[in-house]
Amino acid sequence: MATGGHRKSIAFFITLGACLVALAVTLEFGWVVQNWRNGVLLILGVLCSAVIVSGVVLNTIFLVREIRRNEQHDTFINAVTHELKTPVASIRLYLQTLQSHEIDEAKRREFYNIMLADSDRLQGTIEQVLRAGTTGRSGRHLNRSRVDLAEIVRDCLALAGLRHHLPEDALRYTESLPEGEHATVVGDMDELKAAVSNLLDNAIKYSGTPISVQVEVAKLDAKQVAIRVTDHGVGISGPELKRIFKRFYRIPGAVATRVKGTGLGLFIVRSVAEKHGGRAYAESPGSGLGSTFTLQLPIAPPQ
Repeated sequence: MATGGHRKSIAFFITLGACLVALAVTLEFGWVVQNWRNGVLLILGVLCSAVIVSGVVLNTIFLVREIRRNEQHDTFINAVTHELKTPVASIRLYLQTLQSHEIDEAKRREFYNIMLADSDRLQGTIEQVLRAGTTGRSGRHLNRSRVDLAEIVRDCLALAGLRHHLPEDALRYTESLPEGEHATVVGDMDELKAAVSNLLDNAIKYSGTPISVQVEVAKLDAKQVAIRVTDHGVGISGPELKRIFKRFYRIPGAVATRVKGTGLGLFIVRSVAEKHGGRAYAESPGSGLGSTFTLQLPIAPPQ
């Protein structure tokens, strides 16, 4: 079903629910007027009417949520299909070119590099989908150890710069830690790397041109350390700040259409934060004014 069809369905069920609620309230009012002298019937009528109204309201809410969820699933399937199909088609095209034409060595190496980049993109999409399924699963065992959060961030920054072919000044890193202290946390290194990588990828995608992203590792207090990732891109409106961490959710509009993705990155970030006893949240002055994403985690106790 197209987006317009989903919106029409939502409007239909909201209108239907409102009409049924209005009808039930009208009937209840008439019942009260006619039976106000008979206390028992009046009480029963009011209770039955309240139950009917509550049922209609809950049913309408459930239907609207299901329609929105189906819309998000459709968007996710379309996005994943694109993210899988595009690199496969590119790799196939270059392989056919290499097979059917005589290519000089320099051009051949260029084709190999492009195919490797496309295969990395393909692998990244597959890993993100698989990680979203395992990260969101309750009861999953974490391989916990003491890790330096700043070291993880530096590694992810270097990888993001190479993956997106960014100049050195596009990603800036700072530390706000007391002298001699480290941002040590207890957690699963692979999970934490996935969370930080998704934060960086999200900031780079929505940063606009030129890309400028600031990353800070800061000690908040004696018990908390945070990673802040700030971009100067499209920004986020107030109502969307909490929704963006939901599974499959992407901000509607032209920006989401232009920027490709699966809608799983920030969901993974929030899930990793919660499993490690922390939290993830976003701040933005508004649309077009950039945004800051914060991953907050508890500091490891002394050994």
